[in-house]
Amino acid sequence: MFDRLQKPFLTVETGEAYQPIRLSYHLHNKDKFIELFDTLQCIEKNPHGLTWSWYWKGECDEIRFESLDSFKRNLEKPLRLGTITIKHNSLYISLPSFKRACLAVPFFHKTIAQDIASVDHADFINKVFALDERLPHGFTELFKEKELEAIVNQRIEEYLKVEMQVEHAATAEEALAILTDYTNSETKKRLPYAERYQFTNDGQDPDVVFLGFYIFLRGRELVAIRRWFGETGYTLSNLMDDTIEEIFGNMDIDLIE
Repeated sequence: MFDRLQKPFLTVETGEAYQPIRLSYHLHNKDKFIELFDTLQCIEKNPHGLTWSWYWKGECDEIRFESLDSFKRNLEKPLRLGTITIKHNSLYISLPSFKRACLAVPFFHKTIAQDIASVDHADFINKVFALDERLPHGFTELFKEKELEAIVNQRIEEYLKVEMQVEHAATAEEALAILTDYTNSETKKRLPYAERYQFTNDGQDPDVVFLGFYIFLRGRELVAIRRWFGETGYTLSNLMDDTIEEIFGNMDIDLIE
């Protein structure tokens, strides 16, 4: 354990933790998508297959990384942010960090018309890696469709059960207690190795959707880092408690239970 505490985890060029994540999109019009990508400066077609590289240049030149400290941009050799692939009439964007995924979703939402492609879900890893750790070979090895679907279906079933209990609660206080118990239980669970985030298409404000995605991933990133540094039992519940303490503690406010 002491060796791990002295050893930094693997990061990408722009400073954030290396945590593979794959965005999956519904591809509604492949021909228009390819035609659009041919016009973008930040996208370059790869020699083989229907794959492209997304670079930190052109249309996304103004993207900023708060975690960036020592990386120096080279305009002649722009940094590749991720890889885009069309496979079985689906579109995938593979990225090496949560931060890049949080930047990619709003960028491509503005760049690609919704009748061409729309984001559906994100698959990701709830851990950070050692500098010398063997990395999974490709995203197919990382993400098992049946396992990820099982996790999502289980959560949906649990949520629907709680929703029914809330609807049949005798009082508002009882309904609130049911929701509170459910939230506390969920945040105390150990996060699975691989997980799926499902985007909703219910007419919400895109900025709200992007913020929700960021908060969801940011919490998991912080839990993974705390676990790396020895707090093996650290959960989202611990993170929420620490965040509340940091915010209100610094304001010198006593919270009443």
